[in-house]
Amino acid sequence: MTAIVNISLKAGVLDSQGKAVHHALDALKFEGVEDVRVGKQIILKLTSTDEASAKAEVTEMCESLLANTVIEDYTIELIS
Repeated sequence: MTAIVNISLKAGVLDSQGKAVHHALDALKFEGVEDVRVGKQIILKLTSTDEASAKAEVTEMCESLLANTVIEDYTIELIS
């Protein structure tokens, strides 16, 4: 089973990297971009075949190490 974890800054947290990308897109004349948020994606190959236990384990990984839950949100997608 594969777990895809997408991590992004919470809505109220300043995303300086996103602002830099937005500024660069403006400088390159890409119009119509209102805002840019930069995040990260972590792909985990798991040995578990039980979806509930896999989700619980990945949630624990996120809470313990992968995401800084004070300033970041995360989502988990499991693929069999």
